[in-house]
Amino acid sequence: MFSPDQENHPAKAPVKYGELIVLGYNGSLPNGDRGRRKSRFALLKRLKANGVKPSTVHIACTPQAAKAISNKDQHSISYTLSRAQTVVVEYTHDSNTDMFQIGRSTESPIDFVVTDTVPGSQSNTDTQSVQSTISRFACRIICERNPPFTARIYAAGFDSSKNIFLGEKAAKWKTLDGQMDGLTTNGVLVMHPRNGFTEDSKPGVWREISVCGNVFSLRETRSAQQRGKMVENESNELQDGSLIDLCGATLLWRTAEGLSKTPTVKHLEALRQEINAARPQCPVGFNTLAFPSMKRKDVVDEKQPWVYLNCGHVHGFHNWGNKEERDGKDRECPMCRSVGPYVPLWLGCEAGFYVDAGPPTHAFSPCGHVCSEKTTSYWSQIPLPHGTHTFHAACPFCAHQLSGEQGYIRLIFQGPLD
Repeated sequence: MFSPDQENHPAKAPVKYGELIVLGYNGSLPNGDRGRRKSRFALLKRLKANGVKPSTVHIACTPQAAKAISNKDQHSISYTLSRAQTVVVEYTHDSNTDMFQIGRSTESPIDFVVTDTVPGSQSNTDTQSVQSTISRFACRIICERNPPFTARIYAAGFDSSKNIFLGEKAAKWKTLDGQMDGLTTNGVLVMHPRNGFTEDSKPGVWREISVCGNVFSLRETRSAQQRGKMVENESNELQDGSLIDLCGATLLWRTAEGLSKTPTVKHLEALRQEINAARPQCPVGFNTLAFPSMKRKDVVDEKQPWVYLNCGHVHGFHNWGNKEERDGKDRECPMCRSVGPYVPLWLGCEAGFYVDAGPPTHAFSPCGHVCSEKTTSYWSQIPLPHGTHTFHAACPFCAHQLSGEQGYIRLIFQGPLD
């Protein structure tokens, strides 16, 4: 029997809380998206709530006692203070929230499996050799099941036996109200943009999120023992455009509402066709240039536009202008004689990275990914965490570190001469 509700909406789509998109992938993983390992992950309302919230706190004098307390069927977080003392915080079921876990582990509690992003990598073999710095159970996101469907992020995820263990070396402390809190080894960093994720967006400040969801200024290095200062007036609530860094991969959070205003892949395809319909030409070879279809985004096509990154003049591929003395990497533009790298142009296909629906007029340098002016401008201002203590701006489509004065360039196309 249908309930009356089902009769009116026979195939009601599940509520979408939002999506996580991994920076550095232009629409899909190099070897294709499979199962829980993909370039973007939708958080959908679960049929049955699986959220948890803290309940009882136990202070155990031996690790054995702590193990006995942490019951296999109940979520708990264990804070090892010393060999002689462990505090175990039990978590109880919360029927108002859904929990999603993210990490490197492929064990069943992880909903979204994330591996280290290697800039510009075309296949997963490029990423296997790296010693990963992403935690196996990196973080968890708790979403309210009722409107406005608030999503909050917490460091660390529960393992297969529903535990989070913070060992002796992890930074941890007692809070003013007698609860425990701590940080994970390499930390979970979050940056909320100012003015939302729109064409007026400005980068916010990177913060660290604790196991209990409190907000701190950054530690001196990723895994320093000393925590940063608590930031009282900020919260772990994710906003449209929030960035989450797991030390090896950075994720962009887009709310369902935000995504509804973002250009679709269809819109990007229409923009591609519009550029191609204008029949841009190589100003030297006079051959017509065309951006290849979104599906063929890794193979250089013979009609592919190329650009001189110092001046922005767009050409077809050609072999002249090589500067022998410069390792053959720099070329002289036949239009304006400026010398610099010469690279193929690729359309940015991951619509979730666009801050507006503007035409693809600008390209990131040095990778040649093309998108709207406001999108290149926004991403070029964001310092993304790199390694354990440096930050640099990178192309969201391939994770290459940006170069040049601005990190992007305006494209100058030559129209057909007829």
